[in-house]
Amino acid sequence: MVKTQIVLAAEQAPNPVLPHVSEIILGLVAFLILLWLLKKFAVPRFEKMYEERTAAIEGGIAKAEKAQAEAEEALAKYQAQLKDAYSEAAKIRDDARLEAERIKEELRAEAQDEAARIIAQGHAALQAQKAQIVTELRNELGRNSIELASRIVGEHLEDEVRRRGTVDRFLAELGSSAGNGAGK
Repeated sequence: MVKTQIVLAAEQAPNPVLPHVSEIILGLVAFLILLWLLKKFAVPRFEKMYEERTAAIEGGIAKAEKAQAEAEEALAKYQAQLKDAYSEAAKIRDDARLEAERIKEELRAEAQDEAARIIAQGHAALQAQKAQIVTELRNELGRNSIELASRIVGEHLEDEVRRRGTVDRFLAELGSSAGNGAGK
């Protein structure tokens, strides 16, 4: 009997796992109201935030792509300017080299002209010294010849005209005998 009473009591007592029908209906209504509130107020805000976030990300990507394009364009300009600068530097270097060669040739020509002028002056000075030395030697030779001739001949050669004539004759004989001796 106890067993039957427990079974009967159990059949009449509500099941704690299964809710009452009124609770299920109330829960369902509350859930539908909550769903409607979420759809009416929360979902549009989430959608708006999602769209803003998407726009911001896409805008950021567009800005990044634009910045990258600008950077690539700036790099291309920089490389072009660098190339121009290198070519300009090469041109300046070549021009400087040509100018240096031209200046070197001018200086060389000036130095050669100066050397030729100095050599010509040296030759002129040597010719003048040679003429002076020849004149001095002629005079010295003439005096020595007159003195020697005076001693040999015993005649005093004081007269200038006679003395010059004698010296000139002696030098001419000396030159002709030197020319004959050199020719042999």
